[in-house]
Amino acid sequence: MYDRIAANRRMTWVLMVAFVAVLTGLVALIVLALGLPIGFIGIAGIALILYALFSYFAASSIVLSISGAHEVTKEEEWEYVRRVENLCIGAGLPMPRTWVLEDTAPNAFATGRDPQHAHVVVTRGLLQKLEPIELEAVLAHELSHIANYDIRVMTIATVLVGLVVLLSDFFLRWTYWGAGARRGSRGKGGGGAAIVILLAVIAAILAPIVAQALKFAISRQREYLADASGALLCRHPEALARALEKIAADPEPLEAANKATAHLYIYNPLREHRSFLNNLFNTHPPIEERIRLLRSM
Repeated sequence: MYDRIAANRRMTWVLMVAFVAVLTGLVALIVLALGLPIGFIGIAGIALILYALFSYFAASSIVLSISGAHEVTKEEEWEYVRRVENLCIGAGLPMPRTWVLEDTAPNAFATGRDPQHAHVVVTRGLLQKLEPIELEAVLAHELSHIANYDIRVMTIATVLVGLVVLLSDFFLRWTYWGAGARRGSRGKGGGGAAIVILLAVIAAILAPIVAQALKFAISRQREYLADASGALLCRHPEALARALEKIAADPEPLEAANKATAHLYIYNPLREHRSFLNNLFNTHPPIEERIRLLRSM
């Protein structure tokens, strides 16, 4: 466990350095291609370093804001918060802040930069559709991510790497429906359209590379480890297996999820959206294999 924690701490800084280096290199290519002053590269590098440091401290707040969850107390959600408290006592963890996402699709995730600044988020559907022992098993899984410092890597990756991929998607869509689709205006502002197309192509090339980096940084093994340690924490692997079955079988889409945050959840909420970029973000192991391993414990 301690080796896992140390590896996740190292990966956080590797991810931040790689983010700054890749985007600074991208800015340098654009500056050189357009003949802009070289000083823009240094300005961009400093701005990216400041953004990376800001992300380290503010990433969890950004993730919670994106999700649309609201914080709850024991008085408001007694069963949910009480079970988190009991599991934290058993795991020797500080009590995280507890949140509910008002969505009927069952799912959950944890976020934060360390156990002292952690958050657990569950959907309304999870609270409504799981039995109490199954809910406890899912919470144990998420608390295991906190104990293993998985949350730091996952949350930082959401803000840093997810930003690049979403910008790529935006540029590609804008180019196709805007500059690429307006055939009648090619003679007007052709230079601006060419720059946008160039940015879109560069982003399209960069996004899959960054997505693969995210896929490697957030290894599938983290889910297997959280399943195993969560099952040991709640002492009921069958309950977690049943919970995963119910979550995977539920047909309702999770509206708040997107490409940047999908990897945070206990089960990939974008499973029904087939696309090249989404497949690159498939950081979850096959649900059938996770269930099989749990039932073999």
